[in-house]
Amino acid sequence: MIKKIIILSAILSIFMAFTGRGTNVFGETSGDNYKLYCAQCHGLKGNGSGVNKADMSVAPRNHTDTIEMSRLKDSDIYEAIAHGGTAVGKSTLMPPWNGVMTDAEIKEMVAYLRELCHCKGE
Repeated sequence: MIKKIIILSAILSIFMAFTGRGTNVFGETSGDNYKLYCAQCHGLKGNGSGVNKADMSVAPRNHTDTIEMSRLKDSDIYEAIAHGGTAVGKSTLMPPWNGVMTDAEIKEMVAYLRELCHCKGE
């Protein structure tokens, strides 16, 4: 029985190594990705009070501001995440994430921002 468990464990380990499954390099949810990529500037709660805020010449957007976030189209938010702040006429400090996150992850991030602001876009 122990021999079967060892063999099964070895097979499973090899499978995970070759497929990338079982590794936790990126967040499993959009909330995890937000904490990983966005919280340093936008804060863990999305209120624009991240640890980098004090050193920034432009205040990070408050993603919990229902009124301001409601004015944005989902496509504008997508563009800002994918191509950075300069792509939407905002801060150069906002980096492009399209080489880091997949298209699907960026779309999930847009949906997550809508959850944070409790709003829908124009």
